[in-house]
Amino acid sequence: MTAMAREADLDLGDRPDLEEVLWQAWLALELPEGFHAEIVEGFIEVSPTGRLTHALAANRLRRGLDAFLNESGFAGYQDTNVIHGKKAWIPDVLVAAEEYEADPNQLGVAGGDVQLVAEVVSRGHEDRKRDRVRKRREYARAGIPVYVIIDDFDGDGHVTVLTDPHPDRATYEAEIRVPYGTEVTVPEGPAKGFVIGVAITGEPRRA
Repeated sequence: MTAMAREADLDLGDRPDLEEVLWQAWLALELPEGFHAEIVEGFIEVSPTGRLTHALAANRLRRGLDAFLNESGFAGYQDTNVIHGKKAWIPDVLVAAEEYEADPNQLGVAGGDVQLVAEVVSRGHEDRKRDRVRKRREYARAGIPVYVIIDDFDGDGHVTVLTDPHPDRATYEAEIRVPYGTEVTVPEGPAKGFVIGVAITGEPRRA
């Protein structure tokens, strides 16, 4: 479910701008258990908790990152807000310092301190578009160095690792995309050298 505040619907005389309206609406949301809300490209997007396969992949990834990052000063996190200005995202997994900098409102991790984000793509059309397109642009705008996409619904399953963000163009310049069953290594940052393979994704999906 999405909600968007449109400038055409606002009397802009003394009212806050669109970004502020969305931010205040997000802060005021009270959702039932099992749902979360993000601000993605001018929309408040409400999503349910992922299915079992989604949760298993995210948990395996976070546990693997935690083991890899042991004693490095960094850790993997789940179900944690990333706050960048007046944008709010909840990646499936993120990497930040163990003593990370909270955003000024103490709502989550400040976007500038996030070293890696990962999304496990969900089944729905809008879910897939959000992770593959809209969040890809948002994370690039925030300058997050590494974005990992684990996607059961890309052919028989693919992992994409994006690096070299250009915030002004909302793009990642470097991309590695491999099918499930082929290992891919995180090329930079605290998780440099971490391998994503079948232990995390499971075996390739077959039609």
